[in-house]
Amino acid sequence: MQNTHMTQSLVVGGGFGGIASALRLRALGHEVTLLERLDDLGGRAQVFERDGFKHDAGPTVITAPFMFEELFALFGKKLEDYATFVPLETWYEFYFNDGKRFIYKGDIEHTYQEIAKFEEADVGGYKNLLKLSEKIFKVGFEQLSAQPFTKFSSMLKQGPALLRLQSYRTVYGLISKFIRNDYLRKVFSVHPLLVGGNPYTTTSIYTLIHFLERKWGIHFCMGGTGALVAALEKLMVEEGVGIRKQADADEILVEKDRTTGVRLSSGETILADNVVFNGDAPHAYKALLPKHLKRQKVRRPEALTQYSMGLYVLYFGTQKTYSDIAHHTIWLGPRHKELLEDIFDNHVITEDFSLYLHRPTATDPSFAPEGCDSFYVLCPVSNLKSNTDWNEEGPRLRDRIVRALEETILPGLSDHICADFWMTPEDFKTRYRSEHGAGFSIAPTLTQSAYFRYHNRDTEIRNLYFTGAGTHPGAGLPGVLSSAKVLEQLMNGVNT
Repeated sequence: MQNTHMTQSLVVGGGFGGIASALRLRALGHEVTLLERLDDLGGRAQVFERDGFKHDAGPTVITAPFMFEELFALFGKKLEDYATFVPLETWYEFYFNDGKRFIYKGDIEHTYQEIAKFEEADVGGYKNLLKLSEKIFKVGFEQLSAQPFTKFSSMLKQGPALLRLQSYRTVYGLISKFIRNDYLRKVFSVHPLLVGGNPYTTTSIYTLIHFLERKWGIHFCMGGTGALVAALEKLMVEEGVGIRKQADADEILVEKDRTTGVRLSSGETILADNVVFNGDAPHAYKALLPKHLKRQKVRRPEALTQYSMGLYVLYFGTQKTYSDIAHHTIWLGPRHKELLEDIFDNHVITEDFSLYLHRPTATDPSFAPEGCDSFYVLCPVSNLKSNTDWNEEGPRLRDRIVRALEETILPGLSDHICADFWMTPEDFKTRYRSEHGAGFSIAPTLTQSAYFRYHNRDTEIRNLYFTGAGTHPGAGLPGVLSSAKVLEQLMNGVNT
């Protein structure tokens, strides 16, 4: 009788990249165990509950729902039997410091009308921008996002197409070719900030998000991102993926040119044929792997690596309802380029700020007690390279944010705010083991993209794989879900 060995695959980190990896490996017939250091799966998509208010701590914008549908379809199942996605009519409302507003909806005719309020000539420019965005999408997303870039030759093959699409430009630079109005340039270059990049330095490949949003819309999962994590966890359990929580990987074990498994902080050793690391890749190379490994290109000297900004996130409830506030609001302060330079390059904590305000109760009242609202405010700040004392700065920034919102879009906030708490880059470092407390791992610059980003398979250790925000293709839900597709390609022998 023939003795058959089922491939044992170990996934370290239960964020969306790790969950998607575990499911894709299981669909390939592997025996899969998923290790999560925290009490719950989801990675940064944790759920916090305070005094009857619920808060999604992580991603709240779903722009490519089909990527979640694919994970259920691997097993002949349907997402809608596990979770409910609803499309948002208003995607974002932009509030400028002088009181001007731009409402960004899925209705494209409405978008043309909003643009015309600022600059009629920019309507035609926006239409041309969308045409180019579609071309970039067809290459950057459809052709490249799920393809491995473990060989430089893969990058060279794509070079001509990327040059034709002006990927050497920055997002802000490309937007400015089509849009003349300064307000609208800020609106249409906002997307890199949602994945940890500075629009003035992020490769223009990210302008594909414009077409991606137009193609599928922006959705919200009822019950929040936590409900989506729970749905995926249920699917994994049904399909036989082993899940171990409070399991802290202390070392990735290596013998010669192969990993043999993982040793936990408890001292337990778990052996495996493959290890997939879904934490922050810089942390793995710095803390979990042998120091003698050959440095792949992206493992450059620390001084040359650019990291994403840090995040200060203020969570709070209000004992009243702000019914005129959209689900997603982008609140922009007086400075733009200079503020981003201070955050990304100068590493200083500034008195001014720009904010992303999330009000899930606009769509799902279950996030707060009756007659109340649930909010969080995400404030981009310098990562820990600023050497900020967040024990001192945290309360100060909280008060400045509350005051700014009260004076503009949330009147009476200081009288109605309750159950507030916050996270700082220090929390991202300790809770998520994120290098420098960066919100989105390394920044999405051209020289840190594709082949120049963390590879999805180690160059030396052939059975060690990487998924998640720091790897190709990048941060954001579509990015980390695509990194699991790259893993699947590598497992199937593509680009070996």
